[in-house]
Amino acid sequence: QVQLVESGGGLVQAGGSLRLSCAGSGRTFSMYTMAWFRQAPGKEREFVATISWGGGSTTYADSVKGRFTVSRDNAKKFVYLQMNSLKPDDTAVYYCAAALRPMSDRPDGFGSWGQGTQVTVSS
Repeated sequence: QVQLVESGGGLVQAGGSLRLSCAGSGRTFSMYTMAWFRQAPGKEREFVATISWGGGSTTYADSVKGRFTVSRDNAKKFVYLQMNSLKPDDTAVYYCAAALRPMSDRPDGFGSWGQGTQVTVSS
């Protein structure tokens, strides 16, 4: 099973940018579909973006489409989430997730999770 560690969160003003990183471990990292989810206080965990094992396919939540970009570097075993034009509504803990299955936007479709990184966007 792959181990995941997120980094790159922080405090940013509305309109600013952040780049989240997710470091993976294990020889089979390149076989995993990867995704980003987020969870705000008092809310359910929600889908943000997903990327196929080879990086050729991506899907985004409507709320982040055109602002966020997911990418991966299988040689380095990293997945990234570039977040631009951030809004206060983007404030949440962001989680990286992995699955040995086709892309999904459901949290229960992913068996491996990182510990999360906090993103706070001030108005």
